[in-house]
Amino acid sequence: MPTLKTEDKTVLELFSDKKANFLIPDYQRPYEWGEKECRTLWDDLFNFAFPDNDSDKFDSKNDEYFLGPIVTFANEHKQQEIIDGQQRLTTLMLLLRAFYTKYSTMQDKSSIKAGELVGTCIWETDEITDTPNMNTCKLETEVATDDTKQEFREILRSGQVNDDQQSRYANNYRFFQEKINDFLQKFDGYLAHFSTRILKNCLILDIEASSSDSAMRIFSTLNDRGKPLSDSDIFKSQLYKHYSNSGHKDKFISRWKQLEELCAKIYHPVIGTPMDEAFTKYMYYERAKQGISSTTTEALRKFYERDSYKLLRNDETFENIIDLTNFWDDVLNQNYERFSERALKRLFVLNYAPNGMWEYIVSVYYLANRENFDEETFYNFLNKITAFIWAYALINPGVNALRTPVYPEMINIVKHDKVEFKDYKFDTMRISNAFNNFAFTNRRGITKSLLTWWAFNDDAQELLSLNQPFEIEHIYARNRYENEHSLTDPRNLESLGNKALLEKGINIRASDYRFIDKTKYYTGEGISRGQYKDGTRIKELRDLAKTHTDFTEADIVQRNARILHEFITYLKANDLIQ
Repeated sequence: MPTLKTEDKTVLELFSDKKANFLIPDYQRPYEWGEKECRTLWDDLFNFAFPDNDSDKFDSKNDEYFLGPIVTFANEHKQQEIIDGQQRLTTLMLLLRAFYTKYSTMQDKSSIKAGELVGTCIWETDEITDTPNMNTCKLETEVATDDTKQEFREILRSGQVNDDQQSRYANNYRFFQEKINDFLQKFDGYLAHFSTRILKNCLILDIEASSSDSAMRIFSTLNDRGKPLSDSDIFKSQLYKHYSNSGHKDKFISRWKQLEELCAKIYHPVIGTPMDEAFTKYMYYERAKQGISSTTTEALRKFYERDSYKLLRNDETFENIIDLTNFWDDVLNQNYERFSERALKRLFVLNYAPNGMWEYIVSVYYLANRENFDEETFYNFLNKITAFIWAYALINPGVNALRTPVYPEMINIVKHDKVEFKDYKFDTMRISNAFNNFAFTNRRGITKSLLTWWAFNDDAQELLSLNQPFEIEHIYARNRYENEHSLTDPRNLESLGNKALLEKGINIRASDYRFIDKTKYYTGEGISRGQYKDGTRIKELRDLAKTHTDFTEADIVQRNARILHEFITYLKANDLIQ
């Protein structure tokens, strides 16, 4: 059973301990605190140490100030790896170094004594003389993606910063130096009181776990202010170690930062980080290669940590993740150099899928076929999965249900077998019944999915931008029904036959108008200026505006039947009907 040691320690007790050897590990995030956080820390400490600006009001025996918890565990080198508290401890160390630097210029006994006390917290000291060794700091950082961490080490060693240094470490250190100088202008002779009260009366809850996993669980439970380490933070650590051992550390750091920036731009997951999403997409490819069809998907970290992170020690893994991320960047930027227009149209439709499973099967397809990527085959594949996912969502709503038929097809893809969904083909009558009885409310994902598919069922529909927000338009307006009550069946108002995609800006303007007034917005005639003056780019609505003077209940029913008929035809064309 994991052990846990917790103890309130003063700053002095924590850092002056001969065994104190703290490490900010490579997988942690870079130092992020700026002047705002430093100012808050300084003000809080000053107000504690000098209540009402009065040194005499401080009770050294009883007054205490809680700086917060730190969560650590002892690694294989007997260092205390910091899971939580790196920002506070780093800032505190910069503050202590600023005190020490100032004390080194002062000759009074109290300042010399205070400086010696501070020095025992910053560096390892000689066992007999307590002389500090300024090359062995009590806090070390190895954050892989922090280009300026060397400045932190040098500041602690020398106490010097120059004007060219603009890292957060340098800026924060200068801030504390300025605050100490300001303090001396107002409270000359009391600096030793200030630093001593910080060291002896400010408490840190030291939580030492028995392993990294238990430390991270504790962090997630206790900390509602910081960000817990993501899965990709842990993967970065393993990759960093691997590439460091092979002599490619700097190259890895550079490429990781580029990948991180790209992921932040193109991925916006509901759960996890953008980098987690990159590893998730790649996981499905590796699952398929390993023949895993189980619908119980392992947690991301559990999958990659198998065999001591063996997969991450394979150079191909990181290269493949980068390649796959670039593929998705081209998808989202609608890159004509990589894809044909008809493929981009299919990808546009898939971006409105009722769930995200399509991204994983497309990821598997790309990685399995990238060496001999054929446009025709890819286009047919996109049509096949669109037809299947849309129909399956009608009958079996929910992304989890889709795992059962899709996972085996991922295995077929890496084997270069045909994607057929042969055990899950659809019955025409069941599809028709599901379609006719489905409540196509605007909140249900499949509503917009089918409307997007329907818009592009017309080959003449131009490619639309993925950056353009679309909403669902009621062609026969809700407001019209409330005023006229001219529908014999009120359900037709929310029928798919009465709905279409429409640009958000036009949808807002056209929402409550009679059809004859709506047509002006569809064509752009009702917009005198602005980005929608040319009207909608949805071809069907422009055509309706040209051919209809009204849109009636009969039109809704006929259009609804046409959508269903064309959808079943689409399923047949993709060999998905029994």
